[in-house]
Amino acid sequence: MDSRQITQEQQPWLLENGDPKRLTKEARHGHGRSRNVHNLSTSSLRKRSGYTLLSKDHRACLQTVLVNIQEVILGTKLSILFPAIPAAILAHYFGLGRAWIFILSLLGLTPLAERVSFLTEQIAFFTGPTVGGLLNATCGNITELIIAIFALSNNQIAVVKYSLLGSILSNLLLVLGTSLLCGGIANLGVEQKYDRRQADVNSLMLLLALLCHSLPLLFTYSAASPELTVEPTLYLSRTASIVMLGAYVVYLVFQLWTHRQFFEAEDVWQFLEAEDEGLGENNEAEEEAVIGFWSAFAWLAGMTVFIALLSEYVVDTIEDASDSWGLSVSFLSIILLPIVGNAAEHAGAIIFAFKNKLDISLGVALGSATQIAMFVVPLCEIVAWIMGVKMDLNFNILETGSLALAIIVTAFTLQDGTSHYLKGLILLLCYFVIGACFFVQRTPINHNDVPNFTLKLVTDSVLST
Repeated sequence: MDSRQITQEQQPWLLENGDPKRLTKEARHGHGRSRNVHNLSTSSLRKRSGYTLLSKDHRACLQTVLVNIQEVILGTKLSILFPAIPAAILAHYFGLGRAWIFILSLLGLTPLAERVSFLTEQIAFFTGPTVGGLLNATCGNITELIIAIFALSNNQIAVVKYSLLGSILSNLLLVLGTSLLCGGIANLGVEQKYDRRQADVNSLMLLLALLCHSLPLLFTYSAASPELTVEPTLYLSRTASIVMLGAYVVYLVFQLWTHRQFFEAEDVWQFLEAEDEGLGENNEAEEEAVIGFWSAFAWLAGMTVFIALLSEYVVDTIEDASDSWGLSVSFLSIILLPIVGNAAEHAGAIIFAFKNKLDISLGVALGSATQIAMFVVPLCEIVAWIMGVKMDLNFNILETGSLALAIIVTAFTLQDGTSHYLKGLILLLCYFVIGACFFVQRTPINHNDVPNFTLKLVTDSVLST
């Protein structure tokens, strides 16, 4: 018998915090909603475990542990990647190749990132949609944030900037492009539409982030000598980060309270109801918490620890992997890290695009890009300020230019509320060209300001002649 079909009387160990909360149809459309597009995208990778760990042993503690293992570890299609976590730890302690540690750590981060989304959804059943939304807003990109913090502690500012830039680019161009391309091909005979309001809000937020990234770069070129702008650029970056964090708080209020209807497409919930009717016995499983509140909280804390450990391995070995594979650190950070770290969320967005549910796909891609640009980047700037690390928002001219073009192309792509496969193809080609640019780039990892200073000196010399 499946553990999810056992009655409440047979499963007292799940009731750690009272009855599990059930998401009714009324709650879906009203104030009781506990899911969002991030939860929905990763839910496409979840599965009912084929292994039944429950036995006839009625000891509540043991049964709780078995239920948790079955739901958290075996309840995802990415469970096959969990062995990469102990493999990375063993490789580190036995001193195996550092390039192997790097790739094993990346593979181990993939299921962990997906499970964090699952656990935040479970907690939201008990805390309500508001706290659940706030949890997702802070934990949705916890992998990138932890990697950035460890890189800052090692004074690897370039790795921080590259990885965060790569997350934005991959969401805007790779994920959204693949979703629109696959969705367009799979639905050639159907007119694909989506709610423009969500896309417009996220585009505005991304343009604000672009302004805050561009001004420190332009400010560097405005002075007679680049050295004179080092400290002012740092102060400008910190001020811009505070502004972005404030704007992100207002964005959360806008998203979770005042204009929540912009981010709740009606056809999405109709689709979920149709899915539930088709699944039959899975209906109950999808609409109530499958583990208790404190279990979900403990699993979330434990997985955060492992994410931190693997993130430290990634930061420590990225330069060795770069030397071993002959790839630049910029390419590994901008292209490889975001693809592997967000593979689960990316796959979910593409799956929903196949089903012609572009509102979910757009919510995942644009929402994640906005969260990185308006929350993670300025938060890293504030953390660096606290740590005494002189990190600014000047991402250099090539990186800032790539970001600007990605945001502008995406905004133009989504302006009419309709989609077809050509739009997705254009976004993908943009991503491939940008990836090729960083593939051939060979910027020294500890001298990320050299290109700016060199360009400034060359410009001055040309103007003087």
